[in-house]
Amino acid sequence: MGCNFASLQMRNPPPSVFKGILSSFHVVPGRFSICFSSKKHLLYSIGFRPSFFSAALRTTEEPVGEFSYRKNPKKIRPCHEFKEAQSGDLELPVDRGLVRIRSSRYGLESVNEKSRLKWYSEMLRNCTAELCLSEGKVIHGRIIRSETEPDMHLWVSLINFYAKCGALEFSRHVFEETPYKDVVSWTALISGFVAQGYGIESVELFCRMRKEDVRPNEFTLATILKGCSLSSDLEFGKQLHAEVVKIGLLSDVYIGSTLIDLYSECGEMEYADGVFCLMPKKNAVLWNALLNGYAEIGHGEAVLRLFCKMAEPEMRFSNYTLSIVLKGIASCGAFKAGQAVHSTVIKIGGELDDFVSCSLVNMYSKCGVAIDALKVFKTIKDPDIVGWSSIISVLDQQGQKEEAAKLFKSMRHSGMGPNQFTLASLVSTATDLGDLLYGKSIHACALKFGFESDDLVSNALIAMYMKFRLIYDGFHIFDKMTNCDVVSWNALLSGFHDDETSEQGPRIFTQMLTDGFRPNMYTYISILRSCSSLLNIELGKQVHSHIIKDNFVNHGYIGTALIDMYAKGGCMENVEAIFSRLKEKDVFTWTVIISGYSQTNEGEKTAHYFNKMRREGVIPNEFTLASFLRSCSGNASLEGGRQLHSIAIKAGQSTDMFIASALVDMYGKCGCIDEAETLFNGLQSHDTVLWNTIICGYSHHGEGDKALQAFRKMIKEGVLPDGVTFVGILSACSHMGLVEEGRKHFYAMNDSYGITPNIEHYACMIDILGRAGKLDEVESLIENMELTPNALIWENVLGACRLHGNVELGERAAEKLFEIDPKIDSNYILLSNLYASKGMWNDVSKVRTSMSSKGIKKEPGCSWAEVDAQVHVFLSHDSSHPKLLDIHRKLDELAERVSEAGYVPNTKYVLHNVTDKEKRENLFHHSERLALGLALISKVDDVFNLDRTFPSSNWMNDYARNMKFNAQILFIDPCVGKH
Repeated sequence: MGCNFASLQMRNPPPSVFKGILSSFHVVPGRFSICFSSKKHLLYSIGFRPSFFSAALRTTEEPVGEFSYRKNPKKIRPCHEFKEAQSGDLELPVDRGLVRIRSSRYGLESVNEKSRLKWYSEMLRNCTAELCLSEGKVIHGRIIRSETEPDMHLWVSLINFYAKCGALEFSRHVFEETPYKDVVSWTALISGFVAQGYGIESVELFCRMRKEDVRPNEFTLATILKGCSLSSDLEFGKQLHAEVVKIGLLSDVYIGSTLIDLYSECGEMEYADGVFCLMPKKNAVLWNALLNGYAEIGHGEAVLRLFCKMAEPEMRFSNYTLSIVLKGIASCGAFKAGQAVHSTVIKIGGELDDFVSCSLVNMYSKCGVAIDALKVFKTIKDPDIVGWSSIISVLDQQGQKEEAAKLFKSMRHSGMGPNQFTLASLVSTATDLGDLLYGKSIHACALKFGFESDDLVSNALIAMYMKFRLIYDGFHIFDKMTNCDVVSWNALLSGFHDDETSEQGPRIFTQMLTDGFRPNMYTYISILRSCSSLLNIELGKQVHSHIIKDNFVNHGYIGTALIDMYAKGGCMENVEAIFSRLKEKDVFTWTVIISGYSQTNEGEKTAHYFNKMRREGVIPNEFTLASFLRSCSGNASLEGGRQLHSIAIKAGQSTDMFIASALVDMYGKCGCIDEAETLFNGLQSHDTVLWNTIICGYSHHGEGDKALQAFRKMIKEGVLPDGVTFVGILSACSHMGLVEEGRKHFYAMNDSYGITPNIEHYACMIDILGRAGKLDEVESLIENMELTPNALIWENVLGACRLHGNVELGERAAEKLFEIDPKIDSNYILLSNLYASKGMWNDVSKVRTSMSSKGIKKEPGCSWAEVDAQVHVFLSHDSSHPKLLDIHRKLDELAERVSEAGYVPNTKYVLHNVTDKEKRENLFHHSERLALGLALISKVDDVFNLDRTFPSSNWMNDYARNMKFNAQILFIDPCVGKH
């Protein structure tokens, strides 16, 4: 706006007045045109006047020193070298041709001095209006050649000409040579710097002007206020405001609008409002300035409120005003208000204005209505690159990736070249579509149009290549960047979010800090996800300290990432502490903490947070329900699982793959394999996870035949198995004693499906061989396996040795387990049971003594039954239950009935050095029988009994249904019970 003010006060009268003046000077040429064919060293053959004019003679070189024809006579060419064209044209020789000045039939020589100055000023003004720098320089050279002494008007015209054409150094040189520097010449120079965006320099010039005691006028003040806006210099702007008030120019509409612009730019809308209210007359310029200020800071509600206060229709419904209002609506997402303004635009015919149409596209885009944005865009006749970029960007952001790609194709067919914003959006489109080939083609397009070094495009390309796991390509682009920023580092980090093996993520984060970059929200989320994948809690704690230092600790997304990291590391106390401090908790935050407690098998905590989440009005999504269902599976909470099933049906999410898999798993682990099978068969499609769930469910229930049939059906339907599938198949073979079948599937993993067996597959195979008593083959398999045997392998070996009484191999397996982790109580118990099964009571005593000396205590096994949604927990020989007498009465009754039927208790597995009578007594007081007794006296259909450490104990459900008892007492350890 300051640039426009300067043009108004260059002592050039309005065209009508100027026309009257020209009519009195008939000798002023009526037409003037300039033809030129070279840009270098103009007018070296013309006689020079003062030294500052040498600046006008260079177009490619920086001005140096002073130049005078008196000091450099050799550079002056004689005047007879110029040719006077017969038509009255003047030809000036330059390096590569002629510059011809074509005049009217009145020669310049015939024009008197005053008319000549007027004519030069007019020609310079024309060149200024058309930004013809080269032609203006030729006129400047003619002034020098004719030895014309410029008046102040011509001096200002020259300053203004160079300033408006962007030749600020030339403008400054002319200004310095001006004999008298008045406010007009100062304003012309300052206006040029403001027009080119040099706010700080313009302020410096103004300060110099005031030091020379030149009093500013309204145009100067309006211009320098614009300079303050450019440099965001609020304090100096306030001083100017004070000077405006002091000299009584506050009522000037241009100064008022620039003050509003300044305060709006600096976010001081209270001051902007104050200036607006003090203006005696409020025209469209003031209204639009204030509206634009609120729109720029995203205060859409204030924009709408002001718009409603505008009384004059011609102001209220101008295209420019409506565009500002649409921008404000876009910032606050007021979709309904945007539609109302759109209807107004249609009423007044504003939809034909491309600027208004682009504002409508932006409004619909920001409101997330990509379809309407596209409809408006298609009405624009000749959209510019900004319009194309905007619509492609919004389609990409709103998930309409294919449509964005189609529009880019249409854009290229129209002949419009892309800019960096278009290309960055399309790279994002290719990334989300998973189309690497298309992404590479956009990369080639960026190279073709010269945007390969643009930061925005480079960052998008890095993120794309890292997502496609093309780490080398991502690093290559990163290394070529000259201006890496935090976004670049974040894009690089994004490639290691879920990498469970590479330490590159932590290294990149460390290097980023070393190079002096300050992490932002996305940086912290990326590195925390990397710590979660690597289970590197120590590094996560260090990152947490940086988060606290940078005041991000209460940020919702970062808090969610911290909860996830600590939950995966099992640090649930830290999880609760972070969760309790978060002010805003969305569904993802709740899901992460529910999932964390589900993974650590803390069912009560999981249920507590799930119920609390629902009480606070947060609607669970499919991941929340799936996480809670996993918790119900681990706790065998059938009632809770059924309630969640009903919630999923109510929400229309029961067919979601995540929830369906969790439901099948829950019913299977709660002993309802028939319901799991019915639910599985009712689903229209089955992915690998669903097949794995039903196969493992059949395996855990001892229905190996069904597990193998499901596997064959899975292969027949074209669904490829994964490692989890073969864990289920091998477990089924183990339960059924199918050694050859197990061998076939174990070796088919790699040979037929390209799946390398991991440690769990070897553990299953060892379990198959161990149950069959093939301990020599077990030792051979361990010796030949490529992986290092871990605790899982040796636990299965020790379990097999206990089953078959192989003390020697069992002792070797126990030694290996003690080396790996000497604090695990189950390893000592298994060895003790092995000795007890062979009657080696002295060795049993040594093992128990060793445990006591090391402070290791066996965690007692427990069983529970759920009656009327209440869980009843029992330990062996439990005497705390209020219905204990009724339970024992029912168990005694059943004992008599099974004894009459010929049942004899098997005391072989009572591994205590006691009498047979005491062994039989122990059998009848086992925790599982107590829980079963409660189930029987409660007469509830959906009551089940499970050992806490053996969730696959489906045999108790079968016996509960058939009113039978199993005479074996199982000493099951949490780790050994898995196989």
